[in-house]
Amino acid sequence: MKEKTILLDQQAIKRALTRIAHEILERNKGIKDLILVGIKTRGVFLGNRLGERIEQIEGEKVSSGEIDITLYRDDLSKKNANDEPLLKGTNIPIDVTNKTVILVDDVLYTGRTVRAAMDAVMDLGRPSQIQLAVLVDRGHRELPIRADYVGKNVPTSRDEIVNVDLSEVDETDQVSIQ
Repeated sequence: MKEKTILLDQQAIKRALTRIAHEILERNKGIKDLILVGIKTRGVFLGNRLGERIEQIEGEKVSSGEIDITLYRDDLSKKNANDEPLLKGTNIPIDVTNKTVILVDDVLYTGRTVRAAMDAVMDLGRPSQIQLAVLVDRGHRELPIRADYVGKNVPTSRDEIVNVDLSEVDETDQVSIQ
């Protein structure tokens, strides 16, 4: 088994999210018509943290929600046919139509999760724009998808594993590779 290397510690994650929050505000000229949508599971926690940073900077709360992409995955048919998909629920409390939706996720890899999230958002309405914020971009895209906001670019091989641990579910904040 390969040894684990820490790529981002708690402070580095905090700095990356603060930088992304500033980039989001600069690019979108504030929070008007903006919705942060976390992709279940860790994207939700990162989206919440981004929302807190944006509120600290702007002095106003940004709209947010969470999306479950389970039924939009293109690999559902490859899973065991007897297993029912475990739905975690989508909760976006405002209409996405004509809003800028920023999808938030932990790791961008093949792009298939993001494609599924875009499909799920489009089923809820027609946003004026969809942007993507990720903590780690590890490369190896299979679809023409790129992140608008990236915490850290990490060139990886396909056999390496990138783990994002967040205190909300893992009791620690770190990104590691093995």
